[in-house]
Amino acid sequence: MKDSTRKMSMAIGRRNAERALHAYLYGKYLTHYVYHMGIKTGFVKKRPEEDIPPEVEEMIEVVTGKVLREVISRETSTYHGKIVPLRHAEDLVRIEEDVELKDLEKVIPYKIARDIVLENPQNIAVMDCACRVLQDNPCEPVNVCLAVGDPFVPFLLEHEVLNARKISSDEAVRILREESKRGHVHSAYFKDVMDGRFYAICNCCSCCCVGMQAWIKAGVPMVAHSGYVPVVSDGCTKCGDCVELCPFGAMRMDDGVVINTEKCMGCGACEQVCEYDAITLELEPSKGVPLDINKLMEEAKKSK
Repeated sequence: MKDSTRKMSMAIGRRNAERALHAYLYGKYLTHYVYHMGIKTGFVKKRPEEDIPPEVEEMIEVVTGKVLREVISRETSTYHGKIVPLRHAEDLVRIEEDVELKDLEKVIPYKIARDIVLENPQNIAVMDCACRVLQDNPCEPVNVCLAVGDPFVPFLLEHEVLNARKISSDEAVRILREESKRGHVHSAYFKDVMDGRFYAICNCCSCCCVGMQAWIKAGVPMVAHSGYVPVVSDGCTKCGDCVELCPFGAMRMDDGVVINTEKCMGCGACEQVCEYDAITLELEPSKGVPLDINKLMEEAKKSK
């Protein structure tokens, strides 16, 4: 057994061998896992290039079938993401101390998998996006998904999952900013078999991402609102760049920019693309609490 596998099993599967096996299948065979999550709905287009033993694929089919039944409701979902604007995504990869924040249901609006427990958070890896590599004509580049902290990063590196490589915090910020310019959505992902906690930041596009497609096309709550809404100022020139870029199709041009608040998820892509600084994100309590890690850490310290 690889050292990283032993450490992840000890961290995640101390009380549940079945969960440890599920975590191993998810981490080691991530592309096949996502393939079986998306193929029945048409959200992915092709099989993974890597061949795996048929008995392993059968186990993956079983566990993903269970997950697919769970994700249809926020009450039972075990696999989901929280949309975060660029500045909060940057904060998540700049943390220098271990963090333990539990039961963040107001922030992560699910009953299961809602903790932020970061061990060695400066240990960051980037890997290929499993969703993009399963598409015929994926968005480029594909090497944009970020894993954060132990025991996840060592596992991905040692098993060479999706071309994973270790990067610095500065490089992680650069990747986030470049993806933001492309209009892609930063999602902090949580999963039950990843010890019920945050473990990765995906940079998602509506054409490739299984989670975003599930929400947009089928209303499956695999992603949660950021807690912000865009506000357009009088400085808007009606250029239409934000309308064209919006990954959720939540903006249209009339006498000015019109925002569909039901479709908008507060990702901030419009704010980033506006050359005239005419769009800003503002808090909207009815949409939930933002994943502002610095604020959450400050509040936790004050409550002790």
